[in-house]
Amino acid sequence: MLDVRGISPIADYLVIATGTSPRQMRTVCDEAAALAEQHDYSALSRAGLSGETWMLIDLVDVVVHVFNQQARLYYDLDGLWGDAQKVPLQPAD
Repeated sequence: MLDVRGISPIADYLVIATGTSPRQMRTVCDEAAALAEQHDYSALSRAGLSGETWMLIDLVDVVVHVFNQQARLYYDLDGLWGDAQKVPLQPAD
């Protein structure tokens, strides 16, 4: 997760993940949307869910990108947002 506050006018945080299959990638997007709804956020838009390389869910303040390995290396959002502070994620109990 990257903190892009002050760097991007579009979102406060970017979550960038890699999935091993399109099904797993869709599940991650669905789970992110469900978690957001539990906290009274709703998805502004979703993109790429029928694809196999890059899926996105826009939760306004947080944008979740889920790539396959090849697309993640190609688009290199981690490098593109290299000025952003990395936010360590803690596993849920």
